Amino acid sequence: MDTASADVELRVLGEVTVRVGGRDLDLGHARQRCVLAALLVDANRLVPTDRLLDRVWGDRQPQRARNALAGYLSRLRQVLAPAEPLRIVRRSGGYLLQVDPALVDLHLFDQLVRRARAGTTAARTDATSATVDDPMALLAQALSLWRGTPFGALESAWLDTVRTALAADRLAARLDLVDLRLAAGGHADLLGELTALAAEHPLDERIAGQLMRALYGAGRQAEALRHYQVVRTRLADELGTDPAAALRQTYHRILTADPALGTAAAPPDTAAPPDTAAPPDTAAPPEAALTPAPRAAPEAADVPRQLPAAPSAFTGRVAALVELDALPVDDPGQPPLAVVTGTAGVGKSSLVLHWAHRSRDRFPDGQLYVNLRGFDPAGAALDPAEVVRGFLAALGVVPQRVPIGLAAQTARYRSLVAGRRMLIVLDNARDAEQVRPLLPGAPGCVTVVTSRGQLGGLVAVDGARPLALDLFTAAEARRFLARRLGPARVRAEPAAAQRIVDRCARLPLALAVASARVVVNRAVTLTDLAAELTEAGAGLDVFDAGDPAADVRAVFSWSYRALDPAAAGLFRLIGLHPGPELTVPAVASLAGETVPAARRLLAVLTRASLITEHSPGRYVLHDLLRAYAAELAEAQEPATRRRAATRRLLDHLLHTAYAADRLLYPHRDPILLDCPAPGVVVPALADGAAAMRWLVAEHRVLLGAVDLASRERFDRHAWELAWSLTSYVNLRALWHDQLTVQGAALPAAVRLGDQAAQANLHRNLGRALTQLDRTDQAARHLTQALELFVAVGDRANQAQTNVNFARVRQRQGRDADALDYDLRSLELYRQAGHLTGQARAMNNIAWTRIRLGEPDQARELCRQALAINTELGNRHGAATNWRTAGCAEAAAGDHRAAVGCHERALRLFRAIGDRGGEAETLVDLGDARYACGQVDPARGDWAAALVLLERAGHPDAAAVRTRLARPATSLR
Repeated sequence: MDTASADVELRVLGEVTVRVGGRDLDLGHARQRCVLAALLVDANRLVPTDRLLDRVWGDRQPQRARNALAGYLSRLRQVLAPAEPLRIVRRSGGYLLQVDPALVDLHLFDQLVRRARAGTTAARTDATSATVDDPMALLAQALSLWRGTPFGALESAWLDTVRTALAADRLAARLDLVDLRLAAGGHADLLGELTALAAEHPLDERIAGQLMRALYGAGRQAEALRHYQVVRTRLADELGTDPAAALRQTYHRILTADPALGTAAAPPDTAAPPDTAAPPDTAAPPEAALTPAPRAAPEAADVPRQLPAAPSAFTGRVAALVELDALPVDDPGQPPLAVVTGTAGVGKSSLVLHWAHRSRDRFPDGQLYVNLRGFDPAGAALDPAEVVRGFLAALGVVPQRVPIGLAAQTARYRSLVAGRRMLIVLDNARDAEQVRPLLPGAPGCVTVVTSRGQLGGLVAVDGARPLALDLFTAAEARRFLARRLGPARVRAEPAAAQRIVDRCARLPLALAVASARVVVNRAVTLTDLAAELTEAGAGLDVFDAGDPAADVRAVFSWSYRALDPAAAGLFRLIGLHPGPELTVPAVASLAGETVPAARRLLAVLTRASLITEHSPGRYVLHDLLRAYAAELAEAQEPATRRRAATRRLLDHLLHTAYAADRLLYPHRDPILLDCPAPGVVVPALADGAAAMRWLVAEHRVLLGAVDLASRERFDRHAWELAWSLTSYVNLRALWHDQLTVQGAALPAAVRLGDQAAQANLHRNLGRALTQLDRTDQAARHLTQALELFVAVGDRANQAQTNVNFARVRQRQGRDADALDYDLRSLELYRQAGHLTGQARAMNNIAWTRIRLGEPDQARELCRQALAINTELGNRHGAATNWRTAGCAEAAAGDHRAAVGCHERALRLFRAIGDRGGEAETLVDLGDARYACGQVDPARGDWAAALVLLERAGHPDAAAVRTRLARPATSLR
C-alpha cells in the first residue's frame, strides 16, 4: 500500500480510532488511547509533559508516570507508522502530534462550522454575492462526523471537561443549521426536533425562539405565544429573570404577525449567546471594558415578576384578605405598607402570596419578592444591601452601574420605583432595620412585610398597617381539612377531625403536614390519624413552652415516623444542607444516592408535606421543618455519617462550580481538585450560558456552602469553592459577595497553612476592594498576596498581582505608576515562561501608553503581542491586540489604518463568538470611519453595536444612542 496516499482518518467524536485504508489500527489499552486523544485535541501544538500527565491521570498519577508515558508514546509511534504523514514529535518540554487537521474529525468539524458561519455572514452583509460554500451543507457535513460520545468510554477529569465543551459546540452548530432551515421555510419539518430540544434544554432562549418561529411558520400562532409564556414563567421561577431582548422581540413579532417573520435570513434570536468567558482578572481595558450581563436590561414593556407560585389549597383568612385589599395603591401620601405578623407556621407567607397573585392586575409595573430569611435556623438572614442589589438587577441596572454603599444603592432603588405601581413583598423579616432600606420612598408602590416579630418600629415610625395573623379558628381548621381531604371524609368522622384540629393546635403548617399522609393513602382513616398523632406526642419536648404551636414537633414526628427508612434518612440529612433551596443532584450527593432514587425520595417527602417543590426541580423547607430535620440529624446520625454526607454535598457544589468556572473562563490557570467522593453527582453543564444559569440559581447556596465548609473545617473545600466562584462574581460585578466569600475562606486557608491558597484569596479580596474604590485596603491585601506568591515562587501569579496593583493605581489616577506595575508584570510573565500572560501584559502596557499619549510605543507592543498570540493560536488575544492597535492608530491620527485594524479585530471576534468584543470594536470602527468622513458606514457600525450592547445590558449603550440620535447631516 502506498502509505503516503493512504486514506487516513483520526476520530475522537465517538470511540478514539485511527483508520488507514479502511482498516482500524490497534491503539492498545484505554490509557494509551487517552494519551493519543490528549495529543489529538491539540494537534500541531506543543503539549507540555506535565500537562499531558495531568490530562491522562489527573491527580492520580502513578509512580514513575513519566516512564509509563514514554512507553505509551513509543508504542503509539509504532502503531501509527502506517498513518503517515502523522507523526508524534518530542520537543523541548513536551510532545507534539503533527497531522493535517482535516484528517482529525474534531478539527474538521471546527473548520466546517467556521466556514459555514463565514458563508452565512457573507450572505447577510451582501445578499448579491455568490458564495462557493453552502452553509447548510457544511453544517450537515460537520454534524455527520459525530458518531457518539466524544472519546467513547475513556475516563479522565480533563476528558470530561473537553466533552462538555464539545457538546456545547455541537449544540451551537445544530442550532445554526436549524436557523438556516427555518430561513428556508422548513418550519413544519423542524417541529419534532425543536420540541425535543426544548424539552431537553427548557431554559435555552435560543431554542425557545426557534420553536416559536417554527410553530408560527406552521400556522400555529397561539401555540407559539403560549410557549413564550411557558418559558417566561420558567425563567422567572427558576432564575428570577425575564426573557432576554431577542426572545421578547420574537414574541412581539409573532404577536403582531410581522410579515417578515419566517423569511428573514437572520432573525434576532439566531445569534449565539454572548460570550461570558471574560477573564476575571483581565488587565487590559479594551478586553475587559465590556462584560456582558447575564441577562438583558428590561425594556419599557418588561416588568419584574418575582412572586413564587401561589399556595395550593388556600382557605379562610377572609378578614385578613379584606385588610390587604384595602391598601390604597394611589395614596398621594406615604407609600402604603402592611406588616403581617404571627407565630411560625401560622400561614403568613401563604396569605400574602395568595393575595399577591389575586391582586397582580393592580400592579402593572410588576412585583418584587424576597425571602429575607430573618429566622433561618442557620442564622443566615439576608443583608439589606444584598437585597437592594438584587432588586436593582431586577429593575434593569447592570452590575457595573450599581452604586457603591447601601445608602447610594437604596437611593437608586427608590428613584427607579418612584412613579411605578408595583408590589414589593418582603417575606420573613427579622426586624425593622432589615426592612427599612427596602421601602420605596414615593407613592405608587405597596409593600407587604411578613415577620414572626411584631416590628412595632415600622408601625410607629413608618406608618405601617399592622395585621396580626392568629391560629385558625376551629371552623377554619375544619374547612382546611375539608379542602385537603374532601368534605365527605370530614363529615363522616367529625369527632376524629376535631381531635386532629386540637392535636395540631389549629396551626396551618401542622395541619398540612398531618393531613398529607391521609391525602396519599386513603386507607388511613381520620380516626387512625387522630390516634397516631396522640401516640406520637407522648413524652416529646416542644419547641417553645409558651408557643401556641406547642405540639407541632409531635405532628412533625408522626409524619416523620410514617416515612420508610430511606425517606426518613434523607429527611435527616437534609438538615445538614445550608439552604435556602435544594436541587435533585445536591440531594442525591448528600444522600449518596442516584438522581432517580433521590427524585423518588423527594417525591415521598413532598407528598408528606415535609418539603415543597418551590419551582421545577428546586425544593424548600419551612424554617421549623429545617430546624426539626437538623435536630434529627444531630440526634440520630453518627458524626461520621454526618461528616461524610456534608463532604459529598460540598464535593457536588465544588466540582460543579469549578466546571462552571472553566466554561466561563477556560484560559484561567487551573487548580487541581481532589476527586469527588463516591456517590457525588456532578451535573454536566453544556456551555458558558448553562454555567451562568447554574451559578445564578445556586448563588445563595454557594455562599452558604463556603461558610459551611469553613465552619465544619472542610478547609480545602472552603478556599477551592471561593476560587471557583471568582469568575462568576467578577463577571456579575458582585463585589460585596466576593468580599464575603473570600473573607470566609481565608481562615480556612490559614488553618491549612497553604500559602498559595492564602495568596489567591488576598488577591481576590484586593480586586474586589479595588472595584469598590477602597484602594488603600485593596493595596494591603495585594501586598500580602504578592509576598505570599513570592514565598511560594509563583512568578505567574506575582505577575497577575502586579496587574491588579496597576488597576489600583489607575483608580487613583496614577497612570505612570500603573505603567510601572504593568511593566513589572511583563517581566515576571517572561521569567515564568507564561506566553499568554506576556501577550496580555503587552496589551495592557499598550493601552496605558495610549492613555499616556504614546501611540507609537503602543503600536510596537501590539505587534509583539499579536505575534505571540498568533503562534499560540489564541484568537481572542489576537482580536484584542488588533482592537488595541486600532485605538493606537486612531490616537496617532491615522484613522484609515485604524479602520483596517478594527475590521480585522471584528472578523476575529465574530469568528469566536465574542459578542462583547464585537460590540466594542464596532463602536471604535464607527468612530474611525466617522473620522475618515464615512458617515453612513459609521452609523451602520454604531447601530449594529447598539443592538449587541442593549442585548448585554451594557451602560455604554447610552453613549452609542447619543451618537445615533444626532441628525446625519450634522455628522458630515
